[in-house]
Amino acid sequence: MITKQLTHPRSIVVVGGSNDIEKPGGKVLKNLIDGEFDGKLYVMNPKEDEVQGIKSFRDPKEMPDVDLAIIAIAAKYTPDAVEFLAQNKNTRAFIVLSAGFSEESHEGKLLEDKMVASVNKVSGSLIGPNCIGVLTPQYHGVFTQPIPRLDPKGCDFISGSGATACFIMEAGIPKGLTFNNVYSVGNSAQMGVEEVLQYMDETFDPEKDPKVKLLYLEKIDKPDLLLKHAASLIRKGCRIAAVKAGASEAGSRAASSHTGALAGSDAAADALLLKAGIVRCYGREDLISVASVFMYPELQGKNIAVITHAGGPAVMLTDKLSAGGLNVPAIRGKTAEKLKTKLFPGSAVGNPIDFLATGTAEQLGTIIDYVNNEIDEIDAMVVIFGTPGLVRIYDVYALLDEKMKHSKKPVFPVLPSFLTAEKEVKAFVEKGRVYFPDEVVLGEALARVYYTPAPAPEKVALPDVDKKQIRAIVEEAADGYLAPAKVTALLDAAGITRAKEFTTSRKEKIVELAGEVSFPLVMKVVGPLHKSDVGGVSLNICDNEKLLREMDRMMQIEGAKGVLIQPMLNGMELFAGVKKEDKFGHLILFGLGGIFIEILKDVRTTLAPLGKEEALAELKKLKSYKIIQGVRGMEGVDGELFADVLVRLSALVQAAPEIAEMDLNPLLGNKRQVVAVDARIRIAK
Repeated sequence: MITKQLTHPRSIVVVGGSNDIEKPGGKVLKNLIDGEFDGKLYVMNPKEDEVQGIKSFRDPKEMPDVDLAIIAIAAKYTPDAVEFLAQNKNTRAFIVLSAGFSEESHEGKLLEDKMVASVNKVSGSLIGPNCIGVLTPQYHGVFTQPIPRLDPKGCDFISGSGATACFIMEAGIPKGLTFNNVYSVGNSAQMGVEEVLQYMDETFDPEKDPKVKLLYLEKIDKPDLLLKHAASLIRKGCRIAAVKAGASEAGSRAASSHTGALAGSDAAADALLLKAGIVRCYGREDLISVASVFMYPELQGKNIAVITHAGGPAVMLTDKLSAGGLNVPAIRGKTAEKLKTKLFPGSAVGNPIDFLATGTAEQLGTIIDYVNNEIDEIDAMVVIFGTPGLVRIYDVYALLDEKMKHSKKPVFPVLPSFLTAEKEVKAFVEKGRVYFPDEVVLGEALARVYYTPAPAPEKVALPDVDKKQIRAIVEEAADGYLAPAKVTALLDAAGITRAKEFTTSRKEKIVELAGEVSFPLVMKVVGPLHKSDVGGVSLNICDNEKLLREMDRMMQIEGAKGVLIQPMLNGMELFAGVKKEDKFGHLILFGLGGIFIEILKDVRTTLAPLGKEEALAELKKLKSYKIIQGVRGMEGVDGELFADVLVRLSALVQAAPEIAEMDLNPLLGNKRQVVAVDARIRIAK
């Protein structure tokens, strides 16, 4: 839990504070002093009576009660210091800067656990260990630089890595990005990113609190907590962006199914962030660019006017916007001709609007006004303006600032001459502006922000399934893959249409069963997992002679327990699957099936529970969606029917959380039905 003593302490002690500001204990004390902490400030140092002008206690027993302890001593001494302060000095908040805990060794983990137990015993707060600290408007409890200008309209930033937090602030501050609260959680011994975000949600004041939240995540220990409170904050009007590092982990996992091979912790993280409405970023500059976009009014449409005095950057931006699904619509006719009369000869107004290297501040203002008032179909503007260094351009940036104050449409400034026009850019930033040094990075950020969906509904409506039958089958089953009869029973209980099929190991029975299915037939071996690899699939069986011959052949395959027969069905091959991911719950994956799933890997990954609207929206994001719709005379698939299968899978795993992996590959779909032809389900209790 986050206590008031952590967020608004009336007194702070730096345990291990020193006069050496090149050490954490000395630097954090200096930052607290320079930040003008207005409460009582103490030091615990057995060798000093005064440190940096602050009273130091050699004997901790002589120190008065204190709200918050910032600890910068060796790990082996830290648990005892925490215990003493918690029990004897009413300390209810701790920031442990020291390293040498669980990140280093098992012994360090034991020290960490002891420290957490002491804090929990008094219902206190612990940030760290192995962190840079906490930076808030109330106190500068970090031992690092930079210390940004704290702004209630800036970003709240929660980071799992202290160094990364510093690097992100280093890169963002010169561009005008401001911060309000910065939490570095380090080892997250008691509280991680999720708990800090929970606190921000539960105490959110829409009138006073920042509406932009940035996250740097190296792990997601409590996905449910992150989803709940991130989505809640976004519904309250906040905007959240996150870097989730460690994407390569999924690639190293072994799995026994197509779904398992395609799913992993990063796919789960991606699905979680998407469901929460968080914009996922992939690096420091990416996060800064998205955060900077957040500082401007939200795009209400996808039509962008590119205003520039340099052709090359405008072309690159146009390419990037178009690739990201945003539009740079042509401006033609009388509208274009009228604007052209206000600019120098040779200017281009078709969009991009290029008013030449000789263009003036006055002309830039004219263009912005014209786009605002005369071109209704434009939703936002990007202004690219730099300089070769021949003249100062203070007037251009001053005018840009004024026009942005009154513009009816968002104006995103790209100022590429941040060295040549360093003073002018700095003056622009000092007006409270955020700028973008690179138009391509801005284009990527704009597209990603625009197309990140709102959080999924808190309550998801799922179709009715036969829960009693599902539970009976699962409770009776042992761990491992279910027998075909059990698989078909589960599909029937979930209401998923399947191909009519029969299984037998008796040659005298196969002809009778074939009569109930009717030719042509498909035969598959029962037993081996990867049937195609061992020659265990035979298509287009049209008579009893071939039926018996293929059965004889398949029963010779190693591991064969019988054969399964189904009618030959027509339709497009689709894929749907389920994978249970540790901590996250069930992922539902889908796309084109058959060989496409293995070669193209064009798969959408969603997090259960999955509702119909979310399923349909994700279906449309498949690169192969146009194929699924039907192209060049090929019959397509009814998307509603495909989505219905997906939400029934969601209902199935809600009723049977013991399902670890599940493949429906292929499903055969057309405009009339989507039918499960082959299915595998693995149970892990």
